[in-house]
Amino acid sequence: MTGSHHLYWATFVLMMIGLYVVISHGNLVKKLIGLTLFQAGVFVFYISLGKVADGSAPIVSADVQTYSHPLPQVLILTAIVVGVATLAAGLALVVRIFEAYGTVEEDVVAERDTADDEVVP
Repeated sequence: MTGSHHLYWATFVLMMIGLYVVISHGNLVKKLIGLTLFQAGVFVFYISLGKVADGSAPIVSADVQTYSHPLPQVLILTAIVVGVATLAAGLALVVRIFEAYGTVEEDVVAERDTADDEVVP
């Protein structure tokens, strides 16, 4: 295995840790943390794909032959802003769920929601 693939393996591990946390935990806050880890892995992967060997910043110069494309970095900056806003909305929903049900555990919320539906005539 060459040294250039270590970043891809680290990205894969980060994404799989995030996916595992989302699947294995019932706590809504932990699920949001897992989604954030997975999202960070996707960001790192996408940025690493945009790297050009011996590439320079896209500033025109007579000495530079190869330029890196700035579009992946711009798209990831936009995705980071959207991700932070989505995380904030998710945390706000978790706070409201905690206020309504007294817990952030997915199973307990589902049980209490089902119990409330059965009691009402």
